[in-house]
Amino acid sequence: MTACLLTGRSRSAQNSPWRSHFSSMKRLSLFTLTSLILSLTFPPAFAHESGHSHTHEGHSHTHSVLEIPSGSPVPSVNLKIHPDAMRGWNLEVQVSNFQFAPERVNTQSKPTEGHAHLYINGQKMGRLYSSWYHLEALPPGRHEIKVTLNANGHEDLYHNGQPIAATQILEVPVTNH
Repeated sequence: MTACLLTGRSRSAQNSPWRSHFSSMKRLSLFTLTSLILSLTFPPAFAHESGHSHTHEGHSHTHSVLEIPSGSPVPSVNLKIHPDAMRGWNLEVQVSNFQFAPERVNTQSKPTEGHAHLYINGQKMGRLYSSWYHLEALPPGRHEIKVTLNANGHEDLYHNGQPIAATQILEVPVTNH
């Protein structure tokens, strides 16, 4: 019976609630498509269309870029790796002109506050909301540890077209148990 109402040409089908429902869905689809086209055509202020892609927890996504505006203080980051007395390593993330602001994550971006992203061998491991992070264990070998500064809206912070990031190489020796 429903198929008849949806595909039939009778006068009652034309005035049915189903016709109104599908008409509303068409308008919503058109609105969604228009919004998508506009958002891709006109990116937000300060954000570049380009960004970088990475894989995290089995899926990949792209972060946009927030270029530090001219005349604004330029954040910087330095990464130090300290062996932990018990196990693993303690990462010390030293920042200047930048404040960790976990309480404002997913809010409007500011070029001097946000969080950091931790990457090991190019794979995002998670967010950092403070200057210290304990890295439990890594397999033997050479590992690239990278920290990027990110705004509240997760944009990668850039200055003069370059990411604001710090990278260290950690060599993990083979141990005999």
